Amino acid sequence: MEHDNSPISQGHAVPLCHKAWTAYISCVLLVVIMIFVLRLAFNYSELAAAGVLAVSTLLIGYRILLIRSVQLYYDDVGVWVYSGILPWQRGVRGVKWRDMDEATYVTGFWSWLLRSYTVRVGHRFTREGEILLTKMARGKQAVTILNERHQQLIRSGRLA
Repeated sequence: MEHDNSPISQGHAVPLCHKAWTAYISCVLLVVIMIFVLRLAFNYSELAAAGVLAVSTLLIGYRILLIRSVQLYYDDVGVWVYSGILPWQRGVRGVKWRDMDEATYVTGFWSWLLRSYTVRVGHRFTREGEILLTKMARGKQAVTILNERHQQLIRSGRLA
């Protein structure tokens, strides 16, 4: 019974997608802002500049690592998202195959042009249980794979 509630199964997980390059745009903008703040801090004192440099390096590094940690994958139990880098934030959440409604992605000109999609894996019973990920690379292919796999499981009768 414990295995039924476990998000990681004994089978192999298949990675589907991760964050696209567009997710890093906020980090680039933060670098530009911190450069101006660093220049202002140098006008005040070198100690203030060292503090600004240390804080900005930690903040930007944390944001980059956090973006890199997001990964959508599936296994024989369901569809899962792994995210987080700090021990108290790291974790897996997801939707089991038997509870999955459908996987969709948001279409639009910018999504098509930048190849950066918003992916939604719906839960049949509650909206709080769904997976919603923005700025995902290969999101369109991930949705296709998830829906095909879900239909295979339904047709084979393994979701009873």
